[in-house]
Amino acid sequence: MCILGKDRLLELIEKYKCIYPFDLNLLDGDGYVLTVKEETVLQYLEHKNLISNEIVFTPPNIVAHLTAKSKYGRMGLSFLNAAKVHSGFVGRLALEVVNLSNDRTPITIKRGDPFMHIEFITRIGEESPYVGEYQFQYMTDEEIKMYIPILRSTLKNYDELAKIWFRNKQIKL
Repeated sequence: MCILGKDRLLELIEKYKCIYPFDLNLLDGDGYVLTVKEETVLQYLEHKNLISNEIVFTPPNIVAHLTAKSKYGRMGLSFLNAAKVHSGFVGRLALEVVNLSNDRTPITIKRGDPFMHIEFITRIGEESPYVGEYQFQYMTDEEIKMYIPILRSTLKNYDELAKIWFRNKQIKL
């Protein structure tokens, strides 16, 4: 296993839309910095799920790990969710946070602010794509349709997985 550098990440983004929309200015050498979809204000002790502006796709030989921008940790924002994105996952990420600031003041995260690092890591072994209920979370039908050809060409058992993913969705493919 190894963390993909900037050049390899750019190849993945070009080939698989691993991050969409993509902004070259948000590459940080060892990964990418995700932004927040909507401006959010958290009051002291308030818990919210923040949604990434970017859609993330991890091909079958890749997993991703998330780490918070230290700027927000210094403000007192605590990140609650596990920091892993399974191989084969595609969707916007829900980032669980709570305001634990010592001065008990609100924390504002503005739309488009750099918020959380994502690092892509190679994995070895048999393909085992994500099949959970959060596949395609917070995506429009049009965005999902954009990823179908990528998933079909990338995942060995796409047809079997698609039956699981779309059984409860009303998407016309």
